[in-house]
Amino acid sequence: MQSSIFLLTNESGSFGSFVRRFGFCAIAKCDLRAKDNKQMSDTIKLVIAGLGLVGKRHADAIVKEDDIDLIAIVDPSEDAVNYSNKNNLPIYPSLEDMFLKELPDGVILATPTPMHAEHAMYCLNKKCPIMLEKPIATSSEEARALVEASEHFEIPVLVGHHRRHNPIIQKAREIILSGEIGQIRAIHANCWFYKSDDYFEIAPWRKQKGAGPISVNLVHDIDLIRHLCGQVESVQAQCSPSIRGFENEDLAAALLKFENGAIGTITVSDSIVASWSWEMTSKENPIYPSTSESCYVIGGTHGSLSIPDLTVWTHKEKRDWWKPITSASVSYEPADPLQNQLRHFLNVVKNNEKPLVSGREGFRTLQVIEAIQKSALTQQSVKVET
Repeated sequence: MQSSIFLLTNESGSFGSFVRRFGFCAIAKCDLRAKDNKQMSDTIKLVIAGLGLVGKRHADAIVKEDDIDLIAIVDPSEDAVNYSNKNNLPIYPSLEDMFLKELPDGVILATPTPMHAEHAMYCLNKKCPIMLEKPIATSSEEARALVEASEHFEIPVLVGHHRRHNPIIQKAREIILSGEIGQIRAIHANCWFYKSDDYFEIAPWRKQKGAGPISVNLVHDIDLIRHLCGQVESVQAQCSPSIRGFENEDLAAALLKFENGAIGTITVSDSIVASWSWEMTSKENPIYPSTSESCYVIGGTHGSLSIPDLTVWTHKEKRDWWKPITSASVSYEPADPLQNQLRHFLNVVKNNEKPLVSGREGFRTLQVIEAIQKSALTQQSVKVET
């Protein structure tokens, strides 16, 4: 999908340079639609831009909500046209065309990653809150400009790191914050799976540089690790080129140093047949086969926690490797995180809640991803900018 208006380019390094280059007066002059919870209808109107795998999941989630209406699709593809015809929805080839006819309360941007910054800034220019799929942008420069615009004009951006809305992660964070496992000292995360050739053939952009598993998949895991364990201070990384001959990597590993002194290790590959990934262990999305394995292990001074099975290991007596160690599984109430995220976006649009994963949080996660990519390229330790 391509908008005919380019508000942000790779030359824009910050909101300040964006304003100097293009001006941002359109935000002040655009239609002042009612966005506060006193004026807004109980039912909010959403538009989905990008009807790929994730976009369709968002559409399915909206159908389940009585107080959210999907009023249009933005996507020029034949598949999207067929979907809109089947569901009697207006469809537009670009955001520009859509905003000429529609007045949404919010837009869900599920377009390919290289288009995120441009499309997000266009929606902000229309004073329209957005839920933006991860990663927030292809570069921290683009992300910084987007975040600064969002914060300056108080237009909310919710980044689609939907796993934070999973009750498993909410319970894991509760366990960690309670002090049950003590001070976090180490983390290990696995993100291994095998994507079929068809996955790449139906969307050739997935073969391109910048669309490898570091940015497309690992960004989710890094976001969760930051959410659970704190800010990453520096990284050392290695990666290997795609064994299938694509422009991007298909294997990477990183050593993470946290501001709190903890150390983490993480590996990702989309060309390894394995069961150790969030997709195949969390039972979050029924499209993936489920296993009884875990993919994250977090170690503390008083215990350890595996995720997503939420098993806590502790010494009931003295902390001593010669003493018995016991395990206990923590219960939780299952719920669809994508549905939870959508409900949260409804409240963000109504100004009832602040984004759980704000644009700035998405920006900070992207900074870690960039540090991993840079370290793998330079073979040096890279400090994460704060």
